[in-house]
Amino acid sequence: MTVQDWFEKRKQAQIQRRALEAKVEVEMDPNLWTKCVHCDAQLLKEDLEKNDMVCPLCDYHFRINARTRIKQLFDENSFEELFSDIKPTDPLEFVDTESYKNRLQKAHEKTGLNDAVITGLASIKGNKLAAAVMDFDFMGGSMGSVVGEKVTRIIEKAIELRLPVLAITSSGGARMQESALSLMQMAKTSCAVSRLDDEGLLYINLLTEPTFGGVTASFGMLGDIIVAEQGARIGFAGRRVIEQTIRQKLPSDFQTAEYLLKYGQVDVVSSRKNLRETLAKILEMHKVGQ
Repeated sequence: MTVQDWFEKRKQAQIQRRALEAKVEVEMDPNLWTKCVHCDAQLLKEDLEKNDMVCPLCDYHFRINARTRIKQLFDENSFEELFSDIKPTDPLEFVDTESYKNRLQKAHEKTGLNDAVITGLASIKGNKLAAAVMDFDFMGGSMGSVVGEKVTRIIEKAIELRLPVLAITSSGGARMQESALSLMQMAKTSCAVSRLDDEGLLYINLLTEPTFGGVTASFGMLGDIIVAEQGARIGFAGRRVIEQTIRQKLPSDFQTAEYLLKYGQVDVVSSRKNLRETLAKILEMHKVGQ
């Protein structure tokens, strides 16, 4: 067999393999199967859900919504939602490619939420706390007036009840449709965290995929202890914007939880299966003296 024949045979084998993969992919019911965005493995959704939405082959942590996060982390039936009746308005009557009101309606229909954060009281292995859990599915987890108000209120409730606070973030940043009103939430939430600190109460951040923009520039990075979920991307500006600005190629792991741990910007990186245990230990350690 000549070298040319060998390459031709290899090429035909690749074509056949790709055709077979495409056929299998078409035949797979999307209601039953999903593809891992990291390793391209076809996974049964049922098995993926049983594994806490973590790929069993490459350990990629799929993005999960706030309700799923609450179910995974907190003691069963311990979560008591507060401030769910607070809804966004459209004071600027903002319109881009469509009106802000339409976007809010679509986000509500998609998630069943009024805005991008769920707040309430809960417990982790018997340790009581106040929690704010963000949901990226609601307009990219963007922080508008309602997010700022609910985060502030749950911190105030924690001060009233003398409880630690856990803020679980997943956000693309400030909500552009609310302009300066959204940016004001950075100062508002930061002041609330400062009051919590004055009261000597514990504040924990749990940074999940992805946490960017105004949230990292405010309540998302002010914790006494900052925990990041394995593989989560965390930063202020996006990677592409930074590369275009400094005209340099950034490391492949730039802005990952592991990269931030290496340079001291987070305290702990935990896999999803260990998060509940990790948070319980932190809460237990800080019970002393309370």
